[in-house]
Amino acid sequence: MTGFGPHRLDKEKRPEWFFKKEQYGGILCDIGSHQIEQFLYFSGNENASVLHSKVGNYANSDAPELEDYGDATLLGENGATFFFKVDWFTPDGLRTWGDGRTFITGTKGTIEIRKYLDVAKDDEGDHLYIVNEHGEQHIKVKGTVGFPFFGEMIKDSINRTENSMSQEHIFKAQELCLEAQDKAIQIPVHF
Repeated sequence: MTGFGPHRLDKEKRPEWFFKKEQYGGILCDIGSHQIEQFLYFSGNENASVLHSKVGNYANSDAPELEDYGDATLLGENGATFFFKVDWFTPDGLRTWGDGRTFITGTKGTIEIRKYLDVAKDDEGDHLYIVNEHGEQHIKVKGTVGFPFFGEMIKDSINRTENSMSQEHIFKAQELCLEAQDKAIQIPVHF
């Protein structure tokens, strides 16, 4: 699996704590948490190991504690591998806050999820591309499924249930984020 989680920084709209690492936790804990949770879910893993991670600040010398780039490689207990990259570099010309994508490569085919838009083609998100022995498919998922996870998550919060995901699952995702952040090599950037 490969994941990309670019975001627009909108620096002037961020609170002061966002630029203090002790308070925001670092980019692998922040944006990376979504990537790691998706890997566990889509790959069917309950656990994984962080093999490598790195972080850097390429474009924000005025905010030295901000990490505007991060990546990590994980190995799931079932042998699935995952590389993800997250950053705060979405250009102002993109019509949404980020071009998040997920790629799943299997032994008999591939899946690509284009979450928020199809760049320069379609303003809507929720595109699914599937290639297998039967050919190529592009499925526009927008409006066909809804958002069942969020409804279940709200009900879980109110009812103290675990229908959207188990506490064990989310705690493992967060543990792996913290481990990736802790192990991260600091990329030496010279402004």
